[in-house]
Amino acid sequence: MHLVTGGAGFIGSHLVDALVKRGSRVRILDNFSSGRNEFISHHDEESVEVFEGDLLDFEVVSESMKDVQMVHHLAANPDIRLGTEVTDTDLKQGTIGTYNVLEAMRVNSVSKISFASSSAVYGEADMMPTPESYGPIVPISLYGASKLASEALITAWVGTFGVTGYIHRFANIVGPRGTHGVIFDFIHKLKRDPSRLEVLGDGNQEKSYMSAKDCVKSMLHIIENGSDGWSLFNLGTGDTCSVSRIAEIVVEESELEGVQIEYTGGRRGWAGDVPKTYLDVDKLLATGFKPTSNSESAIRETARSLIGEIGL
Repeated sequence: MHLVTGGAGFIGSHLVDALVKRGSRVRILDNFSSGRNEFISHHDEESVEVFEGDLLDFEVVSESMKDVQMVHHLAANPDIRLGTEVTDTDLKQGTIGTYNVLEAMRVNSVSKISFASSSAVYGEADMMPTPESYGPIVPISLYGASKLASEALITAWVGTFGVTGYIHRFANIVGPRGTHGVIFDFIHKLKRDPSRLEVLGDGNQEKSYMSAKDCVKSMLHIIENGSDGWSLFNLGTGDTCSVSRIAEIVVEESELEGVQIEYTGGRRGWAGDVPKTYLDVDKLLATGFKPTSNSESAIRETARSLIGEIGL
C-alpha cells in the first residue's frame, strides 16, 4: 500500500494515476482545501482509498498509515504568495505537517518516504544552473523555509530512526488539473478581461518548468533505482522560460486577438518571489531518466489544457 498525502491535489493526483497504472494500491490523505474529488473520481475503490483529514490531526495521520509500505508526502500549502498574508500557513501545513507524517511513520513502522520539496529552498542562488550541492541555502519565502525545514526533519529521521528518504526538489511543475500558478492566473485574468493581460513584475522573471507527467515519472524512477539512507535530486528539464514568454504563449493558445500585455514593474512578482531559478539536473539525467518535454513545450501544453478546463 502506498500513501499519498495531498493525493487529490494537482501533482498528487498525477502521482496516484501513475501508481495505479503500475498496479499499486493507493491510499490518499487529503483535506481537500485545494485538492478536488474530480481529480481522483475516475479510480475505483479497490485501487484507491480516500482518507479525508488534515495533517495537523495526528490521530488521522497515524490511522492512514495502517498497512502502508511507502509514503509519498506531497501535501502542503500550494500557494507561495499566501504565506505573505497568513504567515503561519507554511509552518503548519508544511513543517508541522511533515513532522506529524514522520512521527506517524515511526509509530506505525513505515520505513520509506518520498518528499516533494522545491527549488524555492535555494532562494536567490548565485550559481546558475544550481546543483543539489549548492550552499549555503538561504530561502527567501516562508514556503521555501518550510520545505527546507521539512528536508531537515526527514534527514534527521533517516539518521535517528533508520528510515529511507527520497527528497525531490521540484522545478515549477505545470500540467492539467493545475489550481494555482502563473498559467492558471493568466487564464483567469483573460477570462475577466480578454483585452488585456497584467503581468506582475517586469516579465523577466525566469524559472525552470517541468510537466506533471514527467515530474511523477522522475520521482518513481529515482525511488526504483534508489538505495537505503537518503537521496536528493533536482527535478526539472535543464532549461528555463521567462514570465513574458509564458504570457505570450497563453495569449497565443487563447486565440484572442488584440490582447495588450502590461507589466506592473519590478524584479519580483510578489514578496518572496525569486526572480530566477535554473536547476542543474545533471544528477537526474545521469540515472537514465529523460524528460519528454522542455520548459516551453510543457507550458504550452498546460496552457492548452487549462484553457479547456477553465474556459475563456
